[in-house]
Amino acid sequence: MTEVEFDTTIGTMIFELDEEKAPVTAANFLAYVDSGHYDGTIFHRIIDGFVVQGGGLDTDMNPKPTKDPIENESSNGLKNVAMSLSMARTMALNSATCQFFINLADNVTGGRVDLDRGQYAVFGRVKSGQDVVEKMAKTKVGNLGHFQDVPLEQIKVVKAKRVKA
Repeated sequence: MTEVEFDTTIGTMIFELDEEKAPVTAANFLAYVDSGHYDGTIFHRIIDGFVVQGGGLDTDMNPKPTKDPIENESSNGLKNVAMSLSMARTMALNSATCQFFINLADNVTGGRVDLDRGQYAVFGRVKSGQDVVEKMAKTKVGNLGHFQDVPLEQIKVVKAKRVKA
């Protein structure tokens, strides 16, 4: 399984991608990693006990250009459990581009929110750096313009890169 390192301003995380069960989503994520897209982005939405979201906005909260949306692979058998990596999208099913989130809890049937029923495609997991994710989860948040749950102190991706193919 391919691994990706995200070096952030508060620590490093290693994501392990499931290219077998989520080939389209994993390939899409890797294309953004390889192009340097995630470098300089921020984690712009944090809801403790739910998700940490990032991948699409620069430090001025402006959206970065994206590739075309991808096919939704939410029926791949992977679940939105704690520390899983999933694609963010709009209300349209096949609208995911570059934004992703890390589940902070088991967001499945019986959980706070059922992201599996909501058809959000899981494509990997946090292999190491769970302490960094937990630190993110405890970050103080507020509103910034029309954005909600924005960290009051920015958490920036310094560098994202493949570390194991």
